[in-house]
Amino acid sequence: MCNTIKHRGPDDEGIDIRDNVGLGMRRLAIIDLKGGSQPIFNEDRSVRVICNGEIYNFRALRDSLEKKGHRFKTNSDTEVIVHAYEEYLDDFPRYLNGMFAIALHDSKRKRLILVRDHIGIKPLFYYYDNRYLIWGSEIKALAASRLINKELNTDALGEFFSWEYIPGKRTLLKNVYKLEPGTMLNIDLTNPSCSISTYWDVPDCSENQFKTLDEWVEEVDYKVKESVQRQLVSDVPLGAFLSGGVDSSLVTTSMGRARTFSIGFDDPSYNELHWARKAADFLGLDHEDEIIKPDVSGLFDKLIYFMDDPIGDFSIFPTYLVSRLARRSVTVALSGDGGDELFGGYETYLADEKARQYQYLPGFLRKNAIEPFINSLKPRQAKKGLVNKAKRFVEGLEHPVEISHARWRLFAGDSIRKQLFTIDALKQLNTPATAHISELFRKAGARQPLNRSLYVDLKSYLCDNCLVKTDRMSMAVSLEARVPFLDRELVELAFQIPDRFKVNSGKTKVLLKKVAARYIPSDCVYRPKEGFSIPIKQWLSSQLLPLMEELLDSRKIRQEGLFQPAAIEKLKREHLSGYANHSHILWSLMVFQSWRVRWLEG
Repeated sequence: MCNTIKHRGPDDEGIDIRDNVGLGMRRLAIIDLKGGSQPIFNEDRSVRVICNGEIYNFRALRDSLEKKGHRFKTNSDTEVIVHAYEEYLDDFPRYLNGMFAIALHDSKRKRLILVRDHIGIKPLFYYYDNRYLIWGSEIKALAASRLINKELNTDALGEFFSWEYIPGKRTLLKNVYKLEPGTMLNIDLTNPSCSISTYWDVPDCSENQFKTLDEWVEEVDYKVKESVQRQLVSDVPLGAFLSGGVDSSLVTTSMGRARTFSIGFDDPSYNELHWARKAADFLGLDHEDEIIKPDVSGLFDKLIYFMDDPIGDFSIFPTYLVSRLARRSVTVALSGDGGDELFGGYETYLADEKARQYQYLPGFLRKNAIEPFINSLKPRQAKKGLVNKAKRFVEGLEHPVEISHARWRLFAGDSIRKQLFTIDALKQLNTPATAHISELFRKAGARQPLNRSLYVDLKSYLCDNCLVKTDRMSMAVSLEARVPFLDRELVELAFQIPDRFKVNSGKTKVLLKKVAARYIPSDCVYRPKEGFSIPIKQWLSSQLLPLMEELLDSRKIRQEGLFQPAAIEKLKREHLSGYANHSHILWSLMVFQSWRVRWLEG
């Protein structure tokens, strides 16, 4: 099991088996390089722990615990966990500021605890069948135990095609689950039973309406700097990813003189290197970048190995490539992930705002003239552009208005799923495409409308897609990626900020851009949002075409019995002719077919 995740920790291995509980760890040495081997024990060795991640407030927490009489043997951040558990028992995760997946065994109390960090930055999967509890940072580690039954969860597969990720606790394998962010799993070892409790959620407090925009700018500026400084703790070289946009630039300005890394592609509409270079030159950074012409077909097979819990996000390619570039020089890289979900950076929020205005037009004009005309247009080759945006806007209008901005995240609604899946497979799709979004809007409580949408994205798109991508692709090259915007204190602060300071009058990330404009050129701050992506729609018609034909071969599809071969052939035909852009669904099909061969059929 440890060998399967050696890429996550090439520096050390620790295995300790006693009392029918085995703890195994692969370590990427970041803090206390010589003394931080795991598992780590308390003073009488009755409590032992392994932790993947970093505890950023470990020094302050250690000082507090030493004053209470606890004795430390190492300088590792992991050691504070065992003593915090001794002091605070099940409340101990509330005292941790960091990213972590923890397994803790208390032999005196005969209990085992698994804990995942507040936001879900670090992964933790588990399998439980009343005989065994098996867990790991990646599903491949669970599979290596040879104790789990690998059976496809077809209902979860339907959600995968809808969203390009599997939401919530489920995975594509029955009885294999994700421990959700901010939760802990308890096992009573005397009378084996498994229970899960929530130790943290975004506080449901009303937004502070009394502070001015300028006051919020000061407070957010201070908190971003504090969060970044907290995450610079490291005994190994450290750098940052830089796109030249608001989030990554703010992270680097708070680091001081930093080493930064970025990549671009030879397609000009997918190349943002000039913005990264401009920001780096302005800030005086030690910057390195590369224009990539990757062997995308060969790279696909390599990356799918790290996608045993697959996502359909194209940007696994650039994330892997920039991680590989950074790893040549550093072991830790800071990322700007989370800024969009906290401060309103996505165009989906604007689309929802425009949809409300669009409804004022007469229905006959919308349905009989505007939408048919836009649907008749062929998609353009460029990354975005007016035509492509208009087509995507109309596509989103087809989905239920109740899911608000998430309409423009949904790629396969119930109608497309009916076309794609066979009759037998459809009988197993019991969860409506929009179910998890509706449930998260319910949990979002009485916040303002935009903050409810941000809560939904924080709990779904961010943790189940963006953070998965960043974790898997950075760990694939043994690089630790840190995300200062997702510092717990910054997250709690962001949800106190009123909607109008985030998205207003067709402008996104209003407040954070004012913060960024203090430090980087205004054209870097106020340029159109591009996103970290690749020219996948073109690649499917060129470099990736042979692979697509192989993975989506009609005979294979028919034999497997999940999908309608004619429906997939129609998608391929329309895409290759330029009549439509089906890259999202075709890519998800390719990812799943490859995952199925490698991880389900073995």
